[in-house]
Amino acid sequence: MSTHPINTAFDRTFLRLSAIVLLVGELLFGVTGYLHPAHEAANNHAAVFAEYAASTNWTLVHLGQFAGMLVIIAGLLILVRALNIRSGVAGILAQGAAVSAVVTLALYGILQAIDGVALKQVVDAWASAPETEKAARFASAEAIRFLEWGGRSYQDFLLGLTFVLFAIVIVSTARIPRLLGLLVGLTGIAYIAQGFVVGAEGFSANNSTPTLVAYVVWLAWSIWLLIFAWRAKESAEITTNAHNSKYSSPAQSIR
Repeated sequence: MSTHPINTAFDRTFLRLSAIVLLVGELLFGVTGYLHPAHEAANNHAAVFAEYAASTNWTLVHLGQFAGMLVIIAGLLILVRALNIRSGVAGILAQGAAVSAVVTLALYGILQAIDGVALKQVVDAWASAPETEKAARFASAEAIRFLEWGGRSYQDFLLGLTFVLFAIVIVSTARIPRLLGLLVGLTGIAYIAQGFVVGAEGFSANNSTPTLVAYVVWLAWSIWLLIFAWRAKESAEITTNAHNSKYSSPAQSIR
């Protein structure tokens, strides 16, 4: 009887690569985010627009943030390959996580086009406009800001969904520690919470807690994944079909 082999191995090489890429991406994303002008309350538009207009590193910071997210998404896609899940519900969820990750990157690109380019242009125009035009320029800047809220909200939702899907796959297959998967899921929930807050209130102080939770938990499981990937031995590949093992002939059993 023709059968298909069962493979329960993770790929250690790709797991290590994924862990490195994810941690590098997170650090890059975090460092560039730290350099983002943030001295004024984000929802105090008059003050924060003046701060943004005075920024000299705005373009580089947002390019760095996009590069960080690009590296992070690459790390997640490599993780799909490392987990080596190709069939069943877990396989479908793994592919769904990969698709969600790609859509997240696309949304982040749109977000950075709004924030890193359009918003900077309108706040510069507002800051340099004559008094008679400032009100109209300010209204334009707020309109772009509100577009940024929308883009950020849905990007957070998709990033959160991506992490939740990865968490389900990790916990259900246990190819890497289940607790690590639960931490990935907690990161996803924190990002989903951020999406709700940003969509309802913009960049309010209520977003501080889910943002902090996401960063801290994400850093914790990223470091754990790197340690696990470096210490783990290559998982054994099971190439014997379970059906054949259960229903092997007496002659085969005697041998």
